[in-house]
Order: sequence, then C-alpha cells, then structure tokens
Amino acid sequence: MSKEKKIVPITSVAADKGQSVKANVIVTENQQKSNLHPTDYVKNFEQGMLYTVTMEELYDTAFPPKVPIVDGLIYNGTYLFVGAPKVGKSFFMAQLGYHVSMGIPLWNYKINQGSVLYLALEDDFSRLQKRLSKMFGMESTNNFYFATMSKSLNEGLEEQLSKFVKEHTDTKLIMIDTLQKIREVGGDRYSYSSDYDIVTKLKQFSDKHNVCVLVVHHTRKLQSEDSFEMISGTNGLLGAADGAFIMQKKKRTDNIAVLDIAGRDQPDQKLTIEFDRERCIWNFKKAETELWKEPINPLLEAINLLLTEENPEWQGTATELVEKLPNMQIQANVITRKLNVLNSRLLQEYGIQYENKRGHERKICLKRVPDGKE
Repeated sequence: MSKEKKIVPITSVAADKGQSVKANVIVTENQQKSNLHPTDYVKNFEQGMLYTVTMEELYDTAFPPKVPIVDGLIYNGTYLFVGAPKVGKSFFMAQLGYHVSMGIPLWNYKINQGSVLYLALEDDFSRLQKRLSKMFGMESTNNFYFATMSKSLNEGLEEQLSKFVKEHTDTKLIMIDTLQKIREVGGDRYSYSSDYDIVTKLKQFSDKHNVCVLVVHHTRKLQSEDSFEMISGTNGLLGAADGAFIMQKKKRTDNIAVLDIAGRDQPDQKLTIEFDRERCIWNFKKAETELWKEPINPLLEAINLLLTEENPEWQGTATELVEKLPNMQIQANVITRKLNVLNSRLLQEYGIQYENKRGHERKICLKRVPDGKE
C-alpha cells in the first residue's frame, strides 16, 4: 500500500527582512506516526521480521539523548575494563561506583548521579567492607549496591539484572567483576562467535534499559604494541562492545598506570593515573589526548538565549519557534529535524530537554532541567 502524502504550507521567517514566507512541504504518513522505539525493533526481531526504517523516518524521529555516566569517559552501553590480574581493577571499580552513586566528579570528569550495582563475583562481603572503608572512610551511600554471587548469562543473569533495574529505576551503572564468572559453559566458549555473542547479550540489556554495563576482564600474556590486542580471548569481545578501557603498568609493583580508552561515543584517550597505596584510590596525573569539542552550534545557542530564568520553558509549533528565532534563516520543517539530531548536545551542553510531541498538531517542547538531567 502506498503511503499517503499531504501538501501543507509551512511558514518560515526570512532573517534579513523579518517577512513570513510560505513554502509547500511534503508531509508523509510516516511523519505523523509516533517516534521510533527500541521495543519495536526487538518485537519485530523476535517475531522473525526485518524491522526497517526510511531515511525520512530517521530524520523525523527524536531518539533519547545519549547521556554520559562519566562525561567524556563512559556512556550508556556495554564496555570492557581490561587489565592484568592484581593491577588495581577492582579498586577502580569501587572508586567509580562510589563517585557515580554519590554524584561526585571523578577527577575532573562530571558525573551523572544514579544507583550503581557492583557484582563483585571474586570477593566476599567482608573483603568489600575492609576495602571500601579504607578507600572512603565511614562516608557511605544507600544507592551503591553489592552482590558477590550471580547466575551466569545462560542461567538467568539477565532476569536478575532486569529485576534490579525495575526495582531501582535510577540505575546508571552495573559493574560485573569478572566476565569469566558469568560466561556460558560450552565447548566453543572461546570462539569468536561465542565471545561476540556474550557481549552482544549484555549490550542488548544495556540498550534496552538505558544503563551502562562495565565488564571486568583480563589481558592475555602475549604482549602487543596495540593495547586493545591485549584483551584475552578473540576480537569478538571488543567487536560487540561499545568501548573498552585497558589498564597497564610497566611493572606490577609500579604505582603509575596507563589507561587507554576507545569507544563509539567518545574520542580515543590515554590517561596516566597513579595509585595511592595508603588510601587505595586512583589519582589523575595527565591526559595525553585532549577531548575534542564540537564547535558552537548557532541553533543551539539561539535556543539557549530563548529560554531565560524567568521563562525556562517553551512550547509551540515549529513555525512558531522559527518566528522566535528570526536570525536563523531556517525553515520550520528543517528546524524540527535539526533538533531531532542535536537533542543530545542540547541536553548535555545547555541543560535543555527537547521533546517532539506528535498529535493533532506537532509540538516542540523545550525545558531547562537541573544539571542537564531529565
């Protein structure tokens, strides 16, 4: 069945003369549908169907903003945290979890606060108690959760994690220490396909629940110039993950470590960190790779000026928003699509939440939110 198309007049504003001009814009049936949703993909996939979208549908959809857990370092998704045994990975996990649960910046990196679950599967509660008290004294938080036992992936781990996330809706970070403890048992468990499959299952979970899953793993003994080739197992692990952290020391007894970071949502980085043996925490020394920042976007700047302390919210049609931004020289149908693409930057850089409401009349909703949190 062909999709019905309607020709509707769109009013735009010419920036130089401030005059309204009308242009005919084709609005298809797809543009009147509700936004695409991840559950649609999963539902169709489980039913054996191929879920497809058009380029038009992509542009006309406002996807949920990609909010960092640690700004510039870790985002929602599934990441590997890899290092040799006894290099200090577990101390780093405890430090990261504490900062996220408390909302305290990690070094100079801003934190998006929320509940944290740490599956410390190679520890017991007594050891955790001693470690945490040495690291943080008696300062504690009631949204940092620990477990020392869990099921494996093929025995019900996903159900356990889903129940936790359902009970703790503000969950931001789940740390699994280690990957070996949740591996599915099988003769080909170290094959590329098996490695890819295990991380893919964790990634599907993290994407579905909009959380970060950080999985601790070991490096292999064979050295390589490429840090990411040091990951034990096949390339399937890194291929399925959203990113990886590789922690390395020149000697096991060194206090200095290098943290190589690569991911889909952040630039590659190399951080030098130092272990404080008295407090058992990692301190920042230097970053060899400075974070690249995108240039200022004129549209986002204009919207930032539009929302003031006295008027922190705005709602209206795309045409009405164009009229509020007379210097932008942009058409109404284009401004909606640009905001669909830029909504993550709008939230992260300006603390403005964008929503594209669809009903009888499509509405754009803009609202300042505290600390850039939805």
